[in-house]
Amino acid sequence: MKFTKSGFLGLSALALLLSVGTLHADEGMWTFDNLPAKKMQAKYGFTPDQKWLDHLRLSVVRFPGGTGSFVSKDGLVLTNHHVGRGSIQQVSDKDHDYVKNGFYAPTREQEIKVPGLILFTLMDMLNVTERVNGAVKKGATDKDALRAREAELGHIVDEMQKKSGLHCEQVDLYQGGEYWIYSYKKHDDVRLVFAPEEQIAFFGGDPDNFTFPRHDIDFSIFRVYENGKPYTPPAHLQWTHGGLKAGDLTFVAGHPGSTARLQTYAQMAATRDTIFPMLLKAFERRINLLQGYAAQSPEHARQVNTQIFGLQNSQKAISGYLAGLKDKEAMAKIQKAEKELRAKVNSDPKLAYAKDAWTKIEAAENLVKARYKESQYVNTRNSTLLGTALALVRMPVEAAKPDEKRLPEFKNARLPLLKMQMGVNRPFFKELEITEFTDGLKDALEHLGPHHPFIQAMLGGKSPEAVAKAAVEGSALSEPAVRKALMEGGQKAVDESKDPMILLAKKLDPIGRKLRKQQEETVSAVVDEQGGRIARARFAVLGKETYPDATFSLRLSYGDVRSYPANGTKVQPFTTLAGLYDRAWGWGPTAERGAWELPPKWVEHQKDVDMSTPLDFVHAMDIIGGNSGSPVVDKKGELVGLIFDGNIESLPGRYFYDEKVNRAVSVDARAIQEALKKVYGAGALAGELAGK
Repeated sequence: MKFTKSGFLGLSALALLLSVGTLHADEGMWTFDNLPAKKMQAKYGFTPDQKWLDHLRLSVVRFPGGTGSFVSKDGLVLTNHHVGRGSIQQVSDKDHDYVKNGFYAPTREQEIKVPGLILFTLMDMLNVTERVNGAVKKGATDKDALRAREAELGHIVDEMQKKSGLHCEQVDLYQGGEYWIYSYKKHDDVRLVFAPEEQIAFFGGDPDNFTFPRHDIDFSIFRVYENGKPYTPPAHLQWTHGGLKAGDLTFVAGHPGSTARLQTYAQMAATRDTIFPMLLKAFERRINLLQGYAAQSPEHARQVNTQIFGLQNSQKAISGYLAGLKDKEAMAKIQKAEKELRAKVNSDPKLAYAKDAWTKIEAAENLVKARYKESQYVNTRNSTLLGTALALVRMPVEAAKPDEKRLPEFKNARLPLLKMQMGVNRPFFKELEITEFTDGLKDALEHLGPHHPFIQAMLGGKSPEAVAKAAVEGSALSEPAVRKALMEGGQKAVDESKDPMILLAKKLDPIGRKLRKQQEETVSAVVDEQGGRIARARFAVLGKETYPDATFSLRLSYGDVRSYPANGTKVQPFTTLAGLYDRAWGWGPTAERGAWELPPKWVEHQKDVDMSTPLDFVHAMDIIGGNSGSPVVDKKGELVGLIFDGNIESLPGRYFYDEKVNRAVSVDARAIQEALKKVYGAGALAGELAGK
């Protein structure tokens, strides 16, 4: 999702843990194995059965950073334009800007394969908590406990992948209270079928982002192939026949990226005081750099507009998260709830294992605050080629180790995907790479100083401009064949390579490893182990009466189409195509650099569209970034909409949920059909979506 912003009152999840009955009826990003069936039934008189849930689960796919769903028997996949935007840009070129101008393949022969795009369908889930915790020896240190669990999880993933042939991933829930293995089917032949113009998909631009009313038709359509033919999924969503009205119950199945509602107060404070402020400064610098690059020509702009879009979106989201963490009243409630939970732990001898957990996590977070600046600049280099080189340098070293001792990205479960991505031929812009790498080195030099080991290793007394230019122009790593040769040649090929990016990566590797080791031993191990102890204590009080934080694993949220109070009135639950034209006319085509300008096709076909068609709607739905592209279904399981945003008030949902004003924003399925048929002349595609 384009993440979601401030202005809130509400109890934190930690407070709710002490009083199960106060959990808001529509709150929660629930795992498919543990739904609040009684609460659903009590409020809405409906609880989905297992057949309904399995059909929805098998219809949903995971995109990189987002969600989509199968919507036809021949493998059509629906998602947001902004989720598919990177892929749409990837298949564009200087003569065909499909992001700006849109794309439609009237025949399957014209559908464009997106190199390297992989989608995943969740086929199975297995709880392995007992086996994982059983691998930890009594009296083990935090570091040893972490390694024992990681090793056991690695063994389980390996076993299950070999047995099933599926892609298996570990999923940690409830801060380590539960460990699961999720098994996915991979789809690696994905082709672009349709994308509207960027201007209509992101109508209103940044000024309207995270707001409502909205007037965006934020969707794109792909098709999955298998063995050269359209894939027949085990399940797909039927398009709605009737649509929604205010008060109707909706469900959203997707992959919410990350919430932090179960963090300790110390973790939230470190994020508020150190991490978010530094991230916002980094975003601002990078956006300014790329906007300057884009101003040079239309082609320069085409190369970076998607990056700018993503950075501005994240910048606005994190500003909202930070505003939430600075709300004194809300943070006081979180702190009070934590004290009450700690008092429960301290008074119960059976929970003594968690007695010191909060104190130890606070000490670890103090180390985060002390080291974050260094890790931020060492790890943020703004160079695609150097990141690639570092992976190539580390790959043979890590592959020679037992799986449990490898860096996470090189474990058996992830290594095949990494190797495949290394072989993908992606667009490469040398001038852009030099510009970004130069600025990344300048930024690090300004903040770390000339004597820092990273600066000395990277620059060697030269200027950032000189180092970046020489390394980028002298490197051949933009060529897939070169990357493949280095991977297949192993350690010998890496040792003999004279590629300047490989040489820089060899200097960077020991510095990065040192920082990661410090992080693992003094922060990650402590937070994982002690957070797990808090989670077990919480389980002792509540069991699974609440939901885990989001982890980019499949979740189900639910809630009704509902207005909310704002600016002294109530916000309407639906917008219409008439509202789209009214907003365009009211602002005119030049306001805010054309934020509300209509694309030519929408002007041309104004007389053809039904102005009363519902366009976007809000519903009381608990979502966050990663839910973008998630299908919205009704009680019948029919697709009625498509999540694409949240209102400004929903951003603090990263830390707590406020039912009064937290709303998800979705494209209405009826608007998608109207646009395809009346504006884009894509009646055949509209028919396939409708099952005809």
